[in-house]
Amino acid sequence: MRAVTITTSGNPDVLQIAERPEVKPETWEVLVKVEAFGINRADVLQRKGLYPPPPGVPADIPGLEFAGIVEAVGKAVSLFRPGDRVFGLVGGGSYQERLCQHELALLPIPQNLSIEEAAAIPEAFITAFDALVLQAGLKHSDRVLISAVGSGVGMAAAQLALAYQCRVAGSSRSSEKLERAASFLGQPQSQFLPVLVEDGTFAKKVSTAFGAIDVFLELVGGAYVEEDLKCAAGKATIMLVGLLAGARSQISLNQILARRIRVIGTTLRSRSLDEKIQITQAFGKQILPLFQQGLLKPNLDSVFGVEEIAQAHAVMEADKNCGKLVVKW
Repeated sequence: MRAVTITTSGNPDVLQIAERPEVKPETWEVLVKVEAFGINRADVLQRKGLYPPPPGVPADIPGLEFAGIVEAVGKAVSLFRPGDRVFGLVGGGSYQERLCQHELALLPIPQNLSIEEAAAIPEAFITAFDALVLQAGLKHSDRVLISAVGSGVGMAAAQLALAYQCRVAGSSRSSEKLERAASFLGQPQSQFLPVLVEDGTFAKKVSTAFGAIDVFLELVGGAYVEEDLKCAAGKATIMLVGLLAGARSQISLNQILARRIRVIGTTLRSRSLDEKIQITQAFGKQILPLFQQGLLKPNLDSVFGVEEIAQAHAVMEADKNCGKLVVKW
């Protein structure tokens, strides 16, 4: 089978299509013919040699999410059969034509979604769901601030929070991305507030227009966390998911203590299979019906052919996308 491989650490042109051995499903596994896969910033970092994959996954094949068709199943599998359309998360290696995954780590693709749309869901929406709902305990009427709202996870988080009837503020350094996000979400400013980040600050704008924030989805890190604290409500929760602006921040611990603010760091990739199964199954029960009803929708920026994989990575690395980048075999 073919796979997109990292030949050496470097620029996008180090990604090359190569042959790899075929795989077979174990007892509880499903063999999936991958039709499309999403691109994530973790893939870019792995390609550059800055984000080694966890044990047990291919070191030279990136990729955290996929959508495809079931080709075969292990002898104990009961949830899927050949021909079913499925999607899911993996710890790595989704840039290949076939992969095996535990049946409980897969979800059926809703009939109203294409394969490409389904490939844009797992990493963005499951990350957002786990952070906002399972860990932060998102409640109706919470005020939510999402940094880098034009990213795949940011747009997914905004949709989820709005589906929970929350008021949402979304920040970005790009006015174009804010306009596209607002247009995609289609919400009045009373429900979705676009916040342009200028000179690295946004807290005053948020507080003036929106009030204190109850839940933060922090995808940027660095000095943004300092700004988060300036506009946080008492007992607010800051979910630290990404570190695009760096891993260091000069925050006031006194503010965290006095106002009983929670700061929670989270990542999906390194978790055990059991943990991922629990999150995936919860997502399937609570969130997948919202896609079936059309209340949530994947935000596809662009779809590339696999021969354009280097171009797709270059778009991601240059931060030119608003929403998800997906690659088709």
